[in-house]
Amino acid sequence: MTNSPVPLSDRAQNGSVPADLTQIFEPIRADLEAVEQEFVRHIQSRVALIPEMGRYIQNSGGKRVRPAVLLMASRLSGYEGARAVLYASVVEFIHTATLVHDDIIDGADLRRGRMAVHSRWGNDITVLLGDYLYIKSMAMALTEDSLEIIRLLCDVTLRMIEGELYQLTKTGIVDIAEEEHFEIIRRKTAFLFGGCAEIGGMLGRVTPERENALREYGFNLGIAFQLVDDLLDYTADQIALGKPIGGDLREGKVTLPIIFLLQRGGHEADRLIRTVVENRTVSPEQWREILRLLREHGATDLAYERAVEYANRAKGWLDAFPPSRERDALMALPDYVLARDR
Repeated sequence: MTNSPVPLSDRAQNGSVPADLTQIFEPIRADLEAVEQEFVRHIQSRVALIPEMGRYIQNSGGKRVRPAVLLMASRLSGYEGARAVLYASVVEFIHTATLVHDDIIDGADLRRGRMAVHSRWGNDITVLLGDYLYIKSMAMALTEDSLEIIRLLCDVTLRMIEGELYQLTKTGIVDIAEEEHFEIIRRKTAFLFGGCAEIGGMLGRVTPERENALREYGFNLGIAFQLVDDLLDYTADQIALGKPIGGDLREGKVTLPIIFLLQRGGHEADRLIRTVVENRTVSPEQWREILRLLREHGATDLAYERAVEYANRAKGWLDAFPPSRERDALMALPDYVLARDR
């Protein structure tokens, strides 16, 4: 399938080139390396298959944005102890568990340009691995006596599972409302981002106002992150993205660009989208037509503008903190999110 992608990086704010993740994460580079080591240490098991699968997942890449937000927020809040690395590792375990389960649910064969875990080891084993990662994450969290943080981790995990279940009830429904789609985003993505930033504030024992500011920063960043992720299905290069283009529609998922297209594209767009969602397949000709309609009616631009709104909201919440290297890094992260091409 071919297309003519318009990279989101071409539409980065103010025409500037955002810092890459290596630059943004430089203040916490050593802590992120420690998180990687913790992942390896805690994935060890007498059942050799578990560390084998764990190494495969770890070597598949990933941006580690969620643990990085937790680590950076804890630094911003004045905390530099070892508990930040532990909780960042817990978050990475939770996120990894959701990925391996989601790929089974979505029937996705590729993840970051490699075979998805279930494609290599089968659904039965992969479901159990996801369960193992969930339980392991909570066991790790329990090594520290912080009931408030454990309660928060349980809450965001439950919201993520609820979001996945809610999305399944909306799969194949073309007429999904914009608010319903945002409810899925909030539960599946935004609450975990918000929880990561909030934990950083809890570790630093900041004021309730600053803890709330961190939570709102992460929450809005998470929404922007997911909106861009959804957009990439229509704007990215397939090789760069690491998974087949058009996967959302073939899976029956109607995301914000398509919601806007259906609002603006009239009968032609409505008929085409309903055909693709109903048949769960899209031909090269249909895909080119969808891309043409998205551009013609400005649907992708509208969706991108919405991502910009949430990215700017995220940055606004950082005004609660004085200037610092850590605040600058967190301020740069939304711009990186907006410029993603994979």
